Amino acid sequence: MAWLYLLIAGFLEVAWAYGLQESEGFSKLLPSVITVALLAASFVCFAKAMKQIEIGSAYAVFTGIGTVGTVIVGIIVLDEPVNVLKLLFIALLVGGIVGLKVISGRLEAEAKPKETVSSAGAE
Repeated sequence: MAWLYLLIAGFLEVAWAYGLQESEGFSKLLPSVITVALLAASFVCFAKAMKQIEIGSAYAVFTGIGTVGTVIVGIIVLDEPVNVLKLLFIALLVGGIVGLKVISGRLEAEAKPKETVSSAGAE
């Protein structure tokens, strides 16, 4: 469940970053209110995720999702320029995020105590 909270927090980060653009420096009321609400929801989800995920991994994934998502929104929605190097570095970020998730899952599995099987009939 913690990884789901972290994923939601990352996507909400993309949404509030876009909201900052739309609020034009908090000069438009409705986009500003929506942006602040998205920001608060993002941090609530992030805080819930950090109850079970190491801070280093959680923060890297959170900001990675936010960075990659914001760049993609900029390219698709805001017509920002795209080139091969930008795409390469986005791919590197995604690879790092996936790598952190993979090693974090392995470390969590190794940290869990192994259940012992008692012998049959022993009380």
